Order: sequence, then C-alpha cells, then structure tokens
Amino acid sequence: MRRRLLAALTVFATIAVLAFAVPLCSIAATSRTQQLVLGRSGDADWFATLAGAATTTGDNRALAMEIDRYHQLYAENVLVVDARGATVAGIGVDPTATGVQTALAAARRNQYPATVPQLMPWSPATVVIARPMGSGVQVDGAVVIEASTADARADIVRTWDIVAAGALAAMVLFTTLALGLARWVLRPLAELSTAVAALTATLPTARDTTREATMTRRHGGPAEIRAVAESFDAMALAVAGATAAQRQLVADTAHAMRNPLAALIIRLDSLEPAIPAGSAATFRGATAEAERLTGLLDGLLTLAVAEGATDFDPTGGAESACDAGQVAADRVDAWHTAFEHAGLTLTADTPDRPVDTAIPADVLAQILDVALSNACRYAGPGATTVLRVRDTGDRVTLTVTDTGIGVPATELDRLTTRFYRGTTATTGGSGLGLPIATALVNARRGRLTVAPVHPHGLSVIVELPAGAPA
Repeated sequence: MRRRLLAALTVFATIAVLAFAVPLCSIAATSRTQQLVLGRSGDADWFATLAGAATTTGDNRALAMEIDRYHQLYAENVLVVDARGATVAGIGVDPTATGVQTALAAARRNQYPATVPQLMPWSPATVVIARPMGSGVQVDGAVVIEASTADARADIVRTWDIVAAGALAAMVLFTTLALGLARWVLRPLAELSTAVAALTATLPTARDTTREATMTRRHGGPAEIRAVAESFDAMALAVAGATAAQRQLVADTAHAMRNPLAALIIRLDSLEPAIPAGSAATFRGATAEAERLTGLLDGLLTLAVAEGATDFDPTGGAESACDAGQVAADRVDAWHTAFEHAGLTLTADTPDRPVDTAIPADVLAQILDVALSNACRYAGPGATTVLRVRDTGDRVTLTVTDTGIGVPATELDRLTTRFYRGTTATTGGSGLGLPIATALVNARRGRLTVAPVHPHGLSVIVELPAGAPA
C-alpha cells in the first residue's frame, strides 16, 4: 500500500509541477522570440529608410557602410534589393535561397511575411526577417535580415534550466512530503494490525472453522489492509468461539446443578417432620436458600439460551410473528389476580386492530412477564401499571409503565446488567429478569430500555420490528 500511495502522490505532484513548468517554459520562449523579431524588424525598417534615401540621391555608400558595420557588430547578413529585385547593397545573404526569395517576394508586394515560429533550443540557427522599402502603396524594394538565433536560443535554454531546477526541487520536496504522509497514514494501521494479531494470539482458537471470513474472502485491497482484515477475522472468530463456549459453560453448569439441587430439596422436604421445633426456622431458611439457588440456576440457563438465540426470521413467517396486542391482553389477564393481591392496579391500552410483530408469541409473553413481574413485586402498594402497545409503521413499541417508587436515575443503565438489583428493590429476585428480556429482544433486532416516569415510577420500553404472519 505504501508503494501505491507514494506512486499516486508522486503522479499528482508530477502533474502539478508540469502544469506549472510547461506553460512557464512556453511563455519564456515566446517572449524571447518576440524580443528577437521586434529588434530585427526595427533594424530592417532602419535599413529601409537608408535605402530609400540612397535611391533618391543615387549614392548608396552610406547604406553599404551601415550594412558592413552591422554585420561586423552582430555577425548577421543583410540584403537590400530594388523594386525589380536587383541587389542594391548587402553582405552574406544568398538571394537564391528559398526562404530569402519567399520573404523578398512578399515584401516587394508590400506584404509582411508570416510570424516567425516560436524559437526552441533546437530551432534553426537563423531566421529571415523582411520589410518593404518605400512609402504608402509605392514599394521601391525590400530589406532582408538573416537574424542569428544563437543568443535567443541560449537565453531560452538558460531559462528552461532554471525552471527545470525549480521543478526538480519541487518534486524532491513533494516526494519527501509524500513519503512522510504515507508513513504517517500507514503507521497506525501497522500498529493496529500488530495489536490485533497479538490480542488474537491470546484468545482460544476458534473451533468453528466453517464460518466465512467475510472481509478477506469478499474484499481485496492493499496488503496492509488485507493483513488488518485477516487479523480482525481471526479475532472475530476467536471471540465468537470464546463467547459461545462461555454461554455453553454457563448452560451446562446450570443444567448439571439443577438435578443435585432438586434432589437436595426433596431430601430437605423429607427431613422436615424430623426437625426439632427450635431448629425449624433455620431449616426453613436453608430450604428457601436452596429454592433460591434453583431459581438462580434456572435464570442462568434461560439467559444463556436467550443470548445464543439465532431464530430471528426477518420475513415474518407464521412461526416467528404474532399479534402484539393480543399477547399483551393475554398477559394482563394472566397477571390481573397477582396485581390485585399485591394491592396494585393493572390495565391494558392496546389498539382495536391487530398489531403484528416479528417475534414468537411465547417469547414476547416471556419478555412481558419479566416487566410485569418487576412492576408487581417492586412498584409498591397503590401503584398503577399500564401495558401499552403502539404501532409506528416499521416498529412496534410495548411499554410497561408503573407509578411506583421508581429507581434512582444513576441506576437505570445498570438494571439490565446481570445480577444487579436496584437499591429500592425488596428482598427476593436474582437480578436476571431484565437481562434475560434484553437478550431476547436483542436476538430479534429490537431494543429494550428503562426510563423514569415523572413524578415517580418506572417504564420498561420494548421496541420490536413489525411483521405480519404468513
């Protein structure tokens, strides 16, 4: 990836430098060409003026002297011809050369020759510049100068060298910056890959080798990214295996201990007639603790099963969907007597039409039983509990709200934690009810939250995906 990143940054830097250097070189060559043409055109006009005076007086000695001195000074050839093309004065110019004849013909027709092509370091050694001689529409002859391009080309080369040196310096700078940027970007990636690999090495090897490593098998990319993806895949498989093993251990332990506890409770029940009156209270306490331990193991087993649930059917088939309103009404009817005995009031607020949700009826009933059991046990005498069902389109919301003593705000987030019991809770309970309900809801792509009720009370909110039975 580093090579690719450096290559990409270098290409962009090269394009940027060339986009600046090439126009600058072209402008320098054009400017120097114009300077040469303007200078020699002025000289040609001066010779045309002298030639006009010589034609008028019939004495061209002054013209010849100026041409000779010009040739000695600039080492450039000059030719002056009359209207018929006869040589008036000149030095070094071959009148029969193709370029000279073309320029003279155009000038004698009172036409200025085409613009001199832009000079380059590889341009010809000379260029022909011609000007007509005379005034107005009367052409008395023409002047031709074979201008040397040596100095101009040398100046262009010198300018191009400076631009090239600047471009090279810019490229060195950009390459250095690109290298630093590549290292800065890739260093955390390399450290992340190393850290993930080290963490993966400490985890148990995943026993499920049939699972697809989605990132590395479905996606390509640079070697560094693939290395991180492979490390994450290995870690994900190891964590999934460890989590599954942990759930299985909890389930196996709880299941294995239930039978000995059941046997212990039976033995304790058989011993009850033989317990002295003075030890009856202690015996009843031991029996209660054994029964509480049995309930705790049942809760752990239920939680392990709930957390490992994978039976969610997003299509909402008949076996994985139910009418939430009907289930809520059934649970209110089932809990009505228990609430009356506890001095509480329980009501249902459900729509008249069916409210289908993608969850089996028995699972939804188990979730609602947890919330209703907590309200019945902890809300306090005189409290009112309402079970509401609402359909919001793609979600179904069931809310169990009571007006009881509530829970301090600092404890709300911990109520769904295993074995946690609020400070306002009375004796009894294992602290596994809401964690079990949360696991069941999460397994169906829903959400369970606990919120306070003002001025006092508690609300358990269950959000589930909507779904119609087949």
